[in-house]
Amino acid sequence: MTNVNFNTALIVGAGSGLSASLARALAKEGIKVALAARSTSDLDPLAKEIGARTLACDASQHADVEKLFAELDASFGAPEVVIYNASYRTRGPLVELDPAEVEKSIAVSAYGGFLVAQQAARRMLPKRRGAILFTGASASVKGYALSAPFAMGKFALRGLAQSMARELAPQGIHVAHVVIDGGIKSARREESADKPESMLDPDAIAATYLHLMHQPRSAWAWEIELRPWVEKF
Repeated sequence: MTNVNFNTALIVGAGSGLSASLARALAKEGIKVALAARSTSDLDPLAKEIGARTLACDASQHADVEKLFAELDASFGAPEVVIYNASYRTRGPLVELDPAEVEKSIAVSAYGGFLVAQQAARRMLPKRRGAILFTGASASVKGYALSAPFAMGKFALRGLAQSMARELAPQGIHVAHVVIDGGIKSARREESADKPESMLDPDAIAATYLHLMHQPRSAWAWEIELRPWVEKF
């Protein structure tokens, strides 16, 4: 069985919570980590903790994404693992939604995923090696009332991941989509004392991403669903 090892990783849409857990898990494996977000000031403590590089990037803008990867090429190295964790949501009754906000939701949640994945794949294909992972949500497979824009973006991202997996897997690139079906525990969002482990632990989610990364190519998963044991589905 082939042991899959990587040296460099990029997380787009970095912040606290899941992306911080992912960054720590990658760094613990000795992988150099780059963190990209629209604003990087909040990332400084995490970057200092794990020795990560931070870069400003609006993932929904083509020029920003091109610049991001050019900067990585010049001073970090082309990322062998790319995790797209960015999303944007707006809620409300369909007839009252602001079209500009809907456009932004789709642009960040889905179009940005395409822009980032395209740049990543261009660098991975010559080596026939790499992993591109997308963070999904309950809305990737279920369109909820009053949440049409988020469902539109997440459905599109899932379709992108599935299409990429079918195209790129035979060329050595592992593409996977992770459906996060439930609330993620955080300092601002704690689970109730009478319902232990009723929310997703971000460190446990990160462990699953690492498992996906290290899967031997004889048994690649293109999608996995994660939810707490008490979550209805």
